Amino acid sequence: MSMVTTPGSRLGALARAEFTLLGRSRATLVSAVLMPLALPFSLRPVVDGMDVEKSGLSVGLVLLPAAVGFALLFGVYSALVGIYTARREELVLKRLRTGELRDVEILCGTALPIGATGLTQSVVLAAASTVLLDVPAPHAPHLVVLGLLLGLVMCVALAAVTAAVTRTVESAQVTTLPFVVVSMALSGVTVPLEMLPDWFASMCDLLPLSPVITLVRGGWSGTLSAHDALGALGTAVAWTVLAVFAVQRWFRWEPRR
Repeated sequence: MSMVTTPGSRLGALARAEFTLLGRSRATLVSAVLMPLALPFSLRPVVDGMDVEKSGLSVGLVLLPAAVGFALLFGVYSALVGIYTARREELVLKRLRTGELRDVEILCGTALPIGATGLTQSVVLAAASTVLLDVPAPHAPHLVVLGLLLGLVMCVALAAVTAAVTRTVESAQVTTLPFVVVSMALSGVTVPLEMLPDWFASMCDLLPLSPVITLVRGGWSGTLSAHDALGALGTAVAWTVLAVFAVQRWFRWEPRR
């Protein structure tokens, strides 16, 4: 008698296997776990030198969203590009497609451990920021949660898109650079958009990670208007839908030659 499986059971089995592989990879653990935890605190001297009070912010309200941004960029996006690429080049993805798993289950199951790690890091960093940086409780926690969840889904989809153009695990360090550098510099991760000229900030608002940082910072400070919140949500959803479409069209399941 054949055993009947469900999407949930298949996802769970694949996720458990990926958790095991994640624990065995020291390089992935460093980039996905240790780096996002260390980077926000290394940014403290830079933020202390900024005149953030003029923009209605505090050091904590700059570092807390930055911590979430680092967790998404390094703990989820960069790490997952390397994982997707490695599984493809090792023919793991090709073998998985010959079984009961559907394409979306393969991609989601592979991403679950990294996504769970990124979510846990964000929660830990947010809790640490509230204690160490004297940040009050969020005024609009639903916006913070929405921003974080949209950021996780978006970064997983963008990681799959980037993996499609990444030939080797080693080259993933190069192919991830554009999104990481642009996001760190122009999406409000290291420099709040509130401190930029209005015309330039409006352009930066359209970058993929910008609405996530806007929702997290605005939800925490309570200064985000309903109009701006809807705009940020719309931008985040648009980028996520675009990334999912790109994955469906261009993701590669076999090694690149």
